[in-house]
Amino acid sequence: MADGRRVLAVQLASSLKEHQKYGGVVPEIASRAHVELLTCELEQLMASARVDPSRIDRIAVTHGPGLAGSLLMGVAAAKALRLAWQRDLVPVNHLHAHLYAALMEDPEVPLEERRIGLVISGGHTALVRMDGIHRYTLLGQTRDDAVGEAFDKVAKLLGLKFPGGPEIERAALGGNPSAFRFTPARMKSGNPYEFSLSGIKTAVLYKIKESGGPPGPQFIADMAASFQSAVVEEVVQKTIRACRESGAVHLAVGGGVVANGVLRRRLAEACGEYGIELRVPALSLCTDNGAMVAGLGAHLEPISSKQLTVIPELGVS
Repeated sequence: MADGRRVLAVQLASSLKEHQKYGGVVPEIASRAHVELLTCELEQLMASARVDPSRIDRIAVTHGPGLAGSLLMGVAAAKALRLAWQRDLVPVNHLHAHLYAALMEDPEVPLEERRIGLVISGGHTALVRMDGIHRYTLLGQTRDDAVGEAFDKVAKLLGLKFPGGPEIERAALGGNPSAFRFTPARMKSGNPYEFSLSGIKTAVLYKIKESGGPPGPQFIADMAASFQSAVVEEVVQKTIRACRESGAVHLAVGGGVVANGVLRRRLAEACGEYGIELRVPALSLCTDNGAMVAGLGAHLEPISSKQLTVIPELGVS
């Protein structure tokens, strides 16, 4: 990464096939994969970027939120590199990095503008007010399932593979989004920016049971399309409301679920209708990746190795 904006090379390793055997992420497998792959992946990355340690200014590493074992492996490796290379060490909030991914590829985008941020992934769904890339104020988040988690669970109910997001989107292509009606839970706390998706997931379960047998192909397609449509509309409506009520005319969206084509299209339509500038990452930068961490890390303050620790439950604000 050069200047926090220009990606010199990307190296991606995945343990997805191992997790698919169990229908979800297994923390021990994820941690072991980090240990086994990190050194060789780093070597290949530096070779692809044509850089050596003498050209590296700092080391950025995710310290939260996430799986504790995987975070520990990453932080331990970063501390080792800091000791070997004698470079600054920068901790990065992985949720902030997802939002930065929407901004970093265009050098003309001012980083200090006020905007609304939507983080939408397997483990998180949250709306924040961004005062530049250094101050984040939480507006609302999910009370139960994150959007990505809800997609995974509904996919499992329908007999689809893990991860559920791409499977639901693919199945929905042949379905009718109006075949089933789902109404998201309405918050009584007075916070209009909170989400609750567990009710929709339960409604899907009851619809499957009412069908009286294993779901057929058309039932699966209709259910996937209806579920996807309901969740996307809920997200879009709350996000646009946050922009309009805060007076923000800029929106940044990040996280693995942003790869969903229906969500990207509906956000673009709604933002166009209300004159809101939408920034979303390239598909390659939606899921967890080192480029977004390195990019944001270029703008943050370094700390000492003794100060750096993992925070699995780190929040977005």
